[in-house]
Amino acid sequence: MFFEKLKNYNVLLASNSKRRHELLNQLGVEFKIISQDINESFSNKLKSSAITDYLAKKKSSLLVKNLKKNDLLITSDTIVWHNDKALGKPKNRTEAFKMIRSLENSSHEVITSICISTLNFQVIVNEKTLVYFDNIDESDLLYYTKTHEVLDRAGSYGIQDYIGHVVVKKIEGSYSNVLGFPTNLFVKTINSMNL
Repeated sequence: MFFEKLKNYNVLLASNSKRRHELLNQLGVEFKIISQDINESFSNKLKSSAITDYLAKKKSSLLVKNLKKNDLLITSDTIVWHNDKALGKPKNRTEAFKMIRSLENSSHEVITSICISTLNFQVIVNEKTLVYFDNIDESDLLYYTKTHEVLDRAGSYGIQDYIGHVVVKKIEGSYSNVLGFPTNLFVKTINSMNL
């Protein structure tokens, strides 16, 4: 059903995230990558999934006017929500170190919103996954922030990386969501749409 729904569409992914590219490839989706740079600022009145919904829609708003008849545009945004604050991508490795350190011995939510747009409609869905961090050894954290890609990740970490193997005690919810694209939610959403 999933592939039948997509077969008549040119799927466009507006994301520079390697993980999103990999996850869509693993689903067997043929897609074209569209690169875009947007200001990812948002009102401090927005909380939790309202932030990612807003940013996913904002990313699509710049591109949707250029869609053709059979185009299906996918935009998304991911944040880490911890202690009533959104943790996005760090500005530098020092900020990444502090960000990851703030997550130790606690839980946080990873929230991703997906916006799917065609010429005729738009839908926004989101997923939340609870991630539990253990104590973080300072030498492990220094090693990680100096040697891994931390600047392009919400919350400064990748669960599939060294730090994820060392400090993540457990997760509740979608693993692919923590990677930045909840594949199960995406497939269910496509299957439920009248394409």
